[in-house]
Parts: sequence; C-alpha cells; structure tokens
Amino acid sequence: MFGLDITIVAIFALAALSTAGLTYGLLFSRIEAQKKAENRVRRVHAAETDQSKAKAARDRMQELSKRRKSVQDSLKDLEKKQQEQTRRVATTLKAKLVQAGLSIPVSKFYIYSAVFGLFAFVLSILAGVSLLISLGIAVIAALGLPRWFIGFMIKRRLKRFLAELPNALDVMVRSIKSGLPLTDALRLIAAEGQEPVRTEFRKIVEAQQVGLSVPEACARMFTSIPLQEVNFFAIVIAIQSQAGGNLSEALGNLSRVLRERRKMRDKVNALSMEAKASAAIIGALPFIVTLLVYLTSPDYIMILFTDSRGHLILGLGLGWMSIGILVMRQMINFDI
Repeated sequence: MFGLDITIVAIFALAALSTAGLTYGLLFSRIEAQKKAENRVRRVHAAETDQSKAKAARDRMQELSKRRKSVQDSLKDLEKKQQEQTRRVATTLKAKLVQAGLSIPVSKFYIYSAVFGLFAFVLSILAGVSLLISLGIAVIAALGLPRWFIGFMIKRRLKRFLAELPNALDVMVRSIKSGLPLTDALRLIAAEGQEPVRTEFRKIVEAQQVGLSVPEACARMFTSIPLQEVNFFAIVIAIQSQAGGNLSEALGNLSRVLRERRKMRDKVNALSMEAKASAAIIGALPFIVTLLVYLTSPDYIMILFTDSRGHLILGLGLGWMSIGILVMRQMINFDI
C-alpha cells in the first residue's frame, strides 16, 4: 500500500512537471516579448528623464552665463565711471580739502596760506635773514607747507578710515543676517560707527534722502575717500542690486579681503623697514657730515659757500643726492 502510494505520488509529480514544462514552452515567447516591452518602456522613461535633466542643466548654464555677462558689463561700467571720477577728483583743491576732513572753503584756505607766508616773511626779516632768502621762505611757507599739511591730513584720515572699514562691514553683515534691510544697516553705521567711517556713511544716508539710489550713493563716497577698498565696497553693492545674491556673504568676504590686504601691507612695511632706514641714513649722511665739519672747522668748509666753484660743487652734489634719494624711494615703496 505504501509502495503504491509512492508510485501514485511520483506519477502525479511527473505529470505536474511535464505540464509546467509544456506550459512554459508555450508561453516562453510571450514572456520574452513582455520582458522586452518592459525594457523598452524603462529605456524610454530613462531617456525622457535624461533629456529633462539635460534641459535643466542647459537652462542653468544659460542663466549663469547671462548673470556672468551682466556682472561683467556692470564691472566695466563701474570701472569707467571710477576712472573718470578719479581724474576729476585728483585735480581739484576743493576735493582735497574734503578728503582731509576740513570744512573750510577754498577761498579761506588761500587766505590762511597767504597769512602764513606773510608771518614767515616777517619772522625771517626779524631774524636778520636777507630779503631774497626771506622771500623764498615766504613762498615756501605760503605755497608748499599748507599743501603738505593737507596731504598729511588726507593720509592720516584715509589710514583711520581703512582701519575702521572692516569693522563697519562686520556690523553690516550681522545686521543683514538678523533681518535688517541694507538701508537700516547703513543708518546704523552712520549713527554708531567710528570716525571717519560714520561721517562718510552719514553722507550715503543723506544722499538716499535726496533721491539717489544706494549704489550711486556708495559710489560717491570714492570722491571723499579715494581708496581702492571703497571702490570694492561700491562694486559689491552695485552688483548685488543688479544681479542679486547673498549680500551678507559678499560683505563678509569683502571684510576678510580688506583685513588680509592690511596684513600684507603691514608685512611689506616691516620687511622694507631696514631698507627705508638705510636709505634715510644714506640720504642724511652728507648733510650731517657737512654740519659736523662746519662746527669743528668752519674756515675749511666756508669756501663752498663763498666761492663760485663751491656753489657749482654744492649744486651738482644736491642734484646727484636728489636723484639718489628718488631712486631709493622708488626701490623701497610698494603698491599693494
């Protein structure tokens, strides 16, 4: 009975296996056709997806290209405007007075210069100096010293502005990140900043109140602060207003660049200090030797000042010394 049952089970199993094989053989072509159809459908979907991705990539590249071209055009326009503005500013005494932070008009400056020259002339006459030399001293005091003083004031004010500008930019970055608009950030610097940054940003706010846009008001700051760093700031504001972007990130990068430029400038000054000291010693040595010889043996050196040949020697010596000092100045001065 047990053997019969196994035989029947084996017969049923062989019959099922044969039926399955026959069925698979009959349906094999249909199954393969269905698989091929599914593969074709998947390839079509993949091709459509790739095409959409490629189209999106092309659109992004075109948008980036348009934005890059817009930024380049903006930079060229700003550069031309800055060059024209620099040429106009560099030749006017009124602009130099503004850059020095002096609020006097040009007419008063000329009056003060004339008074100072007259005072120097009277003082030299009272000291017993000859009339011709006194006139030369008066001309130098009236024309040279006031302008030298203006240049000194400009350099000092620009140095103070350059030291404080990165801190003002950091305050603007934090203000913009906290949700304040750019105009409120500018007003914050105009109210709470350090001089001379506060005065210049107050001019920007006042220019906005009379109808100028923020980029135009920032570009005008180059008139009173002729620094490349101010030009960088105006360009960042102009590009952001035209092409958009993350203003806080751009200002943060500008602040970091300004600090790195300052570090580089200080490093160059430190490395060139030895050369500057050597140039100063070499340039002052002939005058020091002349003074010492005059103090110890005045009769020996007075012939240079009393004889015509001595005058010729002094003139040639001063000429060659001036050329040497100018050459050394060019060798030790670096633009950063």
